Amino acid sequence: MPGNTMRKPDWLKVSIPSGERYKRVKQAVDCGGLHTVCAEARCPNVGECWDAGTATFMILGDLCTRGCRFCAVSRGNQGGSVDQEEPRMVAQAVMRMGLKYAVITSVTRDDLYDGGASVFAATIRAVKGLDPPVPAEVLTPDYVGEDLETVLKAGPDVFAHNIEVVERLTPSMRHEGFSYERSLECLSQARSFNRSIKTKSSIMLGLGESDAEIEGAMADLLGVGVEILVLGQYLQPTRDHAEVVEYVHPDRFEKWALLGRAMGFGYVAAGPLVRTSYRAAEAYVLGSRDAG
Repeated sequence: MPGNTMRKPDWLKVSIPSGERYKRVKQAVDCGGLHTVCAEARCPNVGECWDAGTATFMILGDLCTRGCRFCAVSRGNQGGSVDQEEPRMVAQAVMRMGLKYAVITSVTRDDLYDGGASVFAATIRAVKGLDPPVPAEVLTPDYVGEDLETVLKAGPDVFAHNIEVVERLTPSMRHEGFSYERSLECLSQARSFNRSIKTKSSIMLGLGESDAEIEGAMADLLGVGVEILVLGQYLQPTRDHAEVVEYVHPDRFEKWALLGRAMGFGYVAAGPLVRTSYRAAEAYVLGSRDAG
């Protein structure tokens, strides 16, 4: 049944954002002229996370040079423009919001010579340079080689890059600039660079993947040293995006979580509304403790 006509089950009901803490976080983000993936990607957990005083900052603008079939972020080319003040503004927002843990992600910027890696590095340094320092997690495009090293040398506490979907669905769901193999190489190189930096990746379910394909993707991630695994339900942002094939029941997500832990992941977050940055600080703390 097409995803845009399929009725969402009760377990996918999303609470409407509200509360004083949510308003304060939104004001801090808006006043800083910043973008958050919480809003740009229409994350279903925005109410819960912002009410708790956390947010995932999206640097390097709000236009992505690629644009995948599942993603709500707008596609476009920023012509090489970069806001040099953005790292400072993110750090100031982290301080104003009183965050204990900061997550930083970005659009993909093929128009930049380094894909924006230097801006990631500057933002990490700005956040970790606060008094007191704030742990920083990054969710980056598919950097490898020198660009990846630029980010990792800045010392993020967690490095995340998402394979997004199982291998078979990669060509049809992700932009042609991405590949399953390069994403695994990105994660492998990050793990090899500094084993004290935790590595993390996410897979969306509900796009027609088989159980064997999910288990295979999990094994691939474990094989390149990923310690924190995230599994969530794909939700169609608009009618122009890829359709939902299946709404995966919470019981099946729990099955995948149990399997992931048994396979050896240090931390697994799995559920219909779970996203990469969901309870990121908890994943960092528990993943560090359990995976060592």
